[in-house]
Amino acid sequence: MNLKKMMKKHLITCSVILVLTIIFAFSISSRKISKTANLAVNSAGINHGISKYVINNNIDAANDYSFANEALPLNSGVYHKLQKSLRKHNFSNVQSHVLQIKATRLFPVIEPILRAYGIPEDFKYLPLVESGLKEGTSIRGAAGLWQFMPGTARTYGLRVGHGVDERKNVYKSTVAACKYIRGLYEEFNSWTLAAAAYNNGSIKLAKAMRQQGEDNYFRMRLNRETGNYVYNLVAMKAIIDHPQKYGYGENYYSYVSPKNFLFYN
Repeated sequence: MNLKKMMKKHLITCSVILVLTIIFAFSISSRKISKTANLAVNSAGINHGISKYVINNNIDAANDYSFANEALPLNSGVYHKLQKSLRKHNFSNVQSHVLQIKATRLFPVIEPILRAYGIPEDFKYLPLVESGLKEGTSIRGAAGLWQFMPGTARTYGLRVGHGVDERKNVYKSTVAACKYIRGLYEEFNSWTLAAAAYNNGSIKLAKAMRQQGEDNYFRMRLNRETGNYVYNLVAMKAIIDHPQKYGYGENYYSYVSPKNFLFYN
């Protein structure tokens, strides 16, 4: 009887030791993995100014370098494309405060319409990338802040022709753009792809996705303009939110009466 008790006690002791050993080993392994992951993050961008990456390949939604709360992959290709877009839009290249002035005038009109259609606020930067420093109609025939082609504009309820061009009406064209963007999101189930499709057209983007077997914008091979498009949006967001960081001064705000915009044509 005493022998059985001793054996039982010995087995319990061995089990406890085994469990403690496993817990200790797991703790050591976790610390090593965490350390390795942190080193990978630092080598991939934090020391170069992209400071809010997290281990699961996402960027903090509050970070300047995010778009519509969607993840940017953690790799050098993304970093270099983003830096190229930031350089393209900084003051040393643009030499103008037009983008910031446009933002202060237009965002109060655009933001509530985006919210009404359930579209992320980051799409307010799209008109600045689309029309930017340009005025009037492009060579291809696109016009207005949202750079609608005549046919697309009419599809979404804008009048174009016979002396009327509602593409240049800030309010009406923004409503049309929101309807268009909402439809693109429903088709692609991604705000990043919706932005790319806005630039390249849904048919061309869908074809590229099928051919490449890919549904991640940042891994796709697209034409130069569309391949840089989302990076330009992210760069525009960073520059408008933190102008001084990119060489812009403080004194660029100026008031322009709403009647200077064709809200009600």
